[in-house]
Amino acid sequence: MTCEDVRRSIPLVHYGETSFDEEEAVHAHLGGCEACRAEFERERAIHRLLDERELDVSPFLLRRSRDELAGRIAAERERSSNSWWAGLRHAFETTTWAPAVVKPMGALALIAMGFLAARTPIGSTIGGFQSAGLVDPANARVRYVEPGPGGKVQLVVDETRQRVISGELNDARIQTLLVMAAKDPSDPGLRVESVEILKNRTESDDVRNTLVAVLQHDANDGVRLKALEGLKPYSSQPDVRKALAQVLLSDKNPGLRTQAIDLLTQNSNEEHVVGVLQELMNREQNGYIRLRCEKALRQMKASVDTY
Repeated sequence: MTCEDVRRSIPLVHYGETSFDEEEAVHAHLGGCEACRAEFERERAIHRLLDERELDVSPFLLRRSRDELAGRIAAERERSSNSWWAGLRHAFETTTWAPAVVKPMGALALIAMGFLAARTPIGSTIGGFQSAGLVDPANARVRYVEPGPGGKVQLVVDETRQRVISGELNDARIQTLLVMAAKDPSDPGLRVESVEILKNRTESDDVRNTLVAVLQHDANDGVRLKALEGLKPYSSQPDVRKALAQVLLSDKNPGLRTQAIDLLTQNSNEEHVVGVLQELMNREQNGYIRLRCEKALRQMKASVDTY
């Protein structure tokens, strides 16, 4: 094998894409060629580094790359279509031997094909960065969520096709998509990211109601914790206090229940809160939760023995 042959084969050897005889020939050449051996070792070091490092590629980068590829394919198709169209039209226009009846028929055919071409969208499956105003939340499904600088949010959204949406967090349609994502039962990671963003916009009734529903019903501890964090400034509101009482009585996560105790007893001596704490003292199996309930009742100057 020549040096050129060996250098072309080196990547294939590293990927295991050569036959046994080809690999043997490469190694035989490397034994007597210092330059090719150095090239082989250089590529092997690169492969080792790549194997050691797992790259975390953003879904938005993947989406953008696919869109660019689709765009170039569509542009090439359009060029090919235009070239074919121009050639066909030229053939009809320059044909002098055709009978008089052929040209009118050809003209009609060209008109028909032009109509069909106009009705067929080129690159109709191509996604891209769109404003939220072009999205119908009722027909969309959010796949990924990523906060951006300056209060912006990017979302990968499936409609009839998938595309990336970018907009301000105070945009009503962006909030609607995030609310949808926060309730998506199939993807807890998506729900965590969505609630993490939404918890900074709890002045909206829709957002706050969503966080209350998530706190009460989401199966994932991390999602419920994010919702609880967002609801802390509203712990005095009746619907939030009702949700906190439910967390305290029935949630399986001790950390969430402990935070619920703190929020419920903060500057409050409400009778129903005392009742909830006393009920827990009566039936709670977790020693730490019982201790926190007892401490809270004593701070509220309520009996720990009345159930």
